[in-house]
Amino acid sequence: MINFETIDYLKNGNTKQQKAFRILTQHKVMELLMPFAPILVGTIPIEIDIESSDLDIICQWADKQIFIDFLTNHFGHFVGFKQWTREVHQHDAVIASFMIEDFEIEFFGQNVATKDQFAYRHMMIEYQLLLKYGEAFRAEIIALKKAGLKTEPAFAKLLGLEGDPYLELLKVEV
Repeated sequence: MINFETIDYLKNGNTKQQKAFRILTQHKVMELLMPFAPILVGTIPIEIDIESSDLDIICQWADKQIFIDFLTNHFGHFVGFKQWTREVHQHDAVIASFMIEDFEIEFFGQNVATKDQFAYRHMMIEYQLLLKYGEAFRAEIIALKKAGLKTEPAFAKLLGLEGDPYLELLKVEV
């Protein structure tokens, strides 16, 4: 079982994972974010990424304005930096994105523990499903993503889940 709470597993991963590790380490991204309990989530950690996949890092903040100021002060100089807020699953969210080399990096912060956020929970469910159903299932997920589906809808389609795929996938959680 991979410990997704650090990015150490990326060191020995596939080429894209190793590049992500180098970029995140070289720019001290995770180190800088430590006060906000960062976790890299999404498709790259579980190897279902496609060419356009970004690095998604979730964070927990106690004070929204402090988090907004922190992101601007530490990452605002990167190419394409933009930041916005919106409500996601009945919680305020702060989102920022920018480019480092050819990786888009997106931060997503809420006043919710990172391991309780939907993105982490979805990734862990998806990881377990990939382990359970194997490489053919992984290849089908990637094919659906390349055809334009987002990750959770791709899993929902293959699993035959009806309704909102983001909520239905949580029902598969062990």
